Amino acid sequence: MPELPLDDEHAPLYSLGQVAEMLQVQHAFLRRLDQHDVISPSRSSGGQRRYSRRDILIVRHVTRMTEEGMTLIAIRRILELERELAGVRRELDEARARLNGERR
Repeated sequence: MPELPLDDEHAPLYSLGQVAEMLQVQHAFLRRLDQHDVISPSRSSGGQRRYSRRDILIVRHVTRMTEEGMTLIAIRRILELERELAGVRRELDEARARLNGERR
């Protein structure tokens, strides 16, 4: 059975308005996140922002951080560090798997 776009957490399926309503945030807030490179949603052929499920989770995470008083510059850096940490953890897991394979 072929995979549906709904199955792909990176499929850009949701409009700015839908995300704003879902997360109860202002449209301007979502635009500002894009302008400050905190999150960069995909664009439709007409240039409209389109968010994936993954993007929505990040926006929700960002919303929580702004509610705690963090600036968008600080949030952007935190997100960069979280991505970097996730990459390092993947590399560590791969190295451990290779080591465990060599020991057998």
